[in-house]
Amino acid sequence: MALYRMVLSGVFLIVTCLTINNGFAADLKIGVMNVQKIIVSCDAGKEAKTRFEQKMKDLQDSFKEEENALKELQDEIKKKSSAWSEEKKAEKIRVFQKNGRELQAKTEDARFEMKQLQDKELEPILKALEKVVDTFGLENGYSAIMDSKGGVIYFDKKIDISDAIVQKLNEAMAKK
Repeated sequence: MALYRMVLSGVFLIVTCLTINNGFAADLKIGVMNVQKIIVSCDAGKEAKTRFEQKMKDLQDSFKEEENALKELQDEIKKKSSAWSEEKKAEKIRVFQKNGRELQAKTEDARFEMKQLQDKELEPILKALEKVVDTFGLENGYSAIMDSKGGVIYFDKKIDISDAIVQKLNEAMAKK
């Protein structure tokens, strides 16, 4: 509840600052951007997406044969199990389960590989974006630039109140 009040107070403060016609309000300039849209729309992002999709297709194609073999074995078990001995039926089920676990493990490995590829592809774009936003914010006189989905991307160091908050938090925690 206290956090809610703090957020509400912060929003009230920003609105107040924006509506007051003094020097501070006149200098306050806030921009909003959508990082996800920027990444998907930029040339490097499009190229990364193409590479990512190709790798995904290659991995899916590599699993297709195993998936088909597993499906065929499952169909065979359904159709013929009543004619098999208990030993043969149990053996086929063990093989099916083993192959299923192996395919699942390979799928998990592929998912991990895709996550690493995504991180590798995005890292240079995000680093460049950070520098571009910092430069853009500075050159265009922004006090803060926020991600429409996440939070503050750039802010003028003059409006950073972190040290003051740390001091107040330390004081509050010392009282307990």
